[in-house]
Amino acid sequence: MGMIAARGASLNEGIRFGRIFYYSEEMGHAAFDAIKEPTIVVAIDLTPRDTLRFGRLNVVGLVVKNAGPSSHTAILSRTMGLPALSSEDVSAQWHGMPGIIDGRGELIVDPDEPARLGYALRADEFDARQRELASVSRGLSAVTKSGKSILIYANINAASDVENAVANGAAGIGNFKTEFMFMEASELPGEEEQFQVYKSMASRLGKGKFVIRTLDIGADKTPSYLHLEPEENPALGYRAIRISLDRLDIFVPQIRAILRASAFADVAIMYPMIVSVDEVIRIKEIVGKVMEDLTGEGVPFNRDIEQGIMIETPAAVLISDDLATLVDFFSIGTNDLTQYMLAIDRTNAKLADRYGPYHPAILHSIKLVVENARNAGTWVSISGELAADEALTSTFLEYGVDALTVSPSKIPQLKVAVSNID
Repeated sequence: MGMIAARGASLNEGIRFGRIFYYSEEMGHAAFDAIKEPTIVVAIDLTPRDTLRFGRLNVVGLVVKNAGPSSHTAILSRTMGLPALSSEDVSAQWHGMPGIIDGRGELIVDPDEPARLGYALRADEFDARQRELASVSRGLSAVTKSGKSILIYANINAASDVENAVANGAAGIGNFKTEFMFMEASELPGEEEQFQVYKSMASRLGKGKFVIRTLDIGADKTPSYLHLEPEENPALGYRAIRISLDRLDIFVPQIRAILRASAFADVAIMYPMIVSVDEVIRIKEIVGKVMEDLTGEGVPFNRDIEQGIMIETPAAVLISDDLATLVDFFSIGTNDLTQYMLAIDRTNAKLADRYGPYHPAILHSIKLVVENARNAGTWVSISGELAADEALTSTFLEYGVDALTVSPSKIPQLKVAVSNID
């Protein structure tokens, strides 16, 4: 059969065949230039930027030692539809050998003919089920048997993900993470470049809400051209809205581009990593000034554009009653909320079994936020791994959640799951 070289936790399912490529950061750009055929990348660690770059190449799967289920490697692999797993067993000796990745938890190195035939059959069956689910999903509304409805939005990282979201039956885009567009650029994208991207994405989406999240850089998502200083604790450091409010030369062009795009579609703006009322007030002052400038220039935009915030810190949860009166919507980011609430690094594979999104503190927080939002007439989406967890879908419907924002590949099964709820 060949050697089952690695067993590990599934990050994203699927079965693919390819040549194994052992990657280390020291390889630099040469690593990306070397990939010409279907490839399974094996690595100790992958940065979000490297994961994205591999996803644009002929890479069919990922095996990463340091990648927990809520790490950016895991999230990006799901968005891109790449089978992926995290495993303690990764070896440079596999480099160049043929392999099969089974995203349920195995990497087979140098498989023999019976193994190749067996896995090929399983791969065909898996892909056929996914196509059937996607076909059913496109014509299916996420409505329970008793008539409760919920919107299923897509979480995307790049303009190229829009088609995948539409193909899987998304009701809209619940979170376009613009930082990945910045990370892939060699220099700071300007207003016009951003506007063209947002406008193009909106036209490809067609109908449905298009939520654009402002730049969430910092921590492990840092473009080199910004020259941000290293930090001892970057997850709690200079990142996201904290940078935007300091760097208006970055923030204002992005707001202008988003507002301009709102003339062409149902665009909404979302701000990450909010911890205070003062931040929201300052944001709205800046956006108000940008609106005045665009009006004076005769540039069309939607003056009633919805503005929302990520609820991903304990502070935001506890003051969500006050925040709800200032914004149009909340998106509860369960990955970071779990990290900060439990004081467990979401990227640390050694702590993956302790990173518990089912912890009562997380569910109580979500319920509280939804209640406070309801009282203020603010709609609520849940994003992150919990949003796609079918074991909690009924609970979220009972809470009164309006939308779930998930990776495109998760949409078909989630819509079917909702339709089967009494």
